[in-house]
Amino acid sequence: MVRGGAEDFRQQITAGKHNFVADEPASVGGGDAGPDPYDYLLTALGVCTSMTVGLYARRNKLPLEKITVSLWHSRIHVRDCEECQTKQGMLDRIDLEVDLSGPLSSEQRTKLLEIAAKCPVHRTLTSEINIRLRSAEKSLS
Repeated sequence: MVRGGAEDFRQQITAGKHNFVADEPASVGGGDAGPDPYDYLLTALGVCTSMTVGLYARRNKLPLEKITVSLWHSRIHVRDCEECQTKQGMLDRIDLEVDLSGPLSSEQRTKLLEIAAKCPVHRTLTSEINIRLRSAEKSLS
């Protein structure tokens, strides 16, 4: 659940038993009290990627010691993206870099990078997404 007021960008977030905050940076009028929405999006993708790679390595007893996932979000012109289906305007790009530490063979590294692209959040972000928006019904009392 996410709750916020109209006076600023700060949002209180509850996810299960965890509580945290989101905000915008001061440079755009926020209070910089927490990560911004794109930071959370990138974090979700990075966490899922690392968890998926780690799970695969554990299950297959690969000598993986550490996973570091770095991510960047940007907006690009479609003309700068040969592999993209969109042909006009701008689009969002996420660059994802995976650093795998440990005595892995080149074949093992290649397989782990293939697995990285199969994490559930990656699949969600690269598939068609249907978001249903509705107003919460308020009881009149």
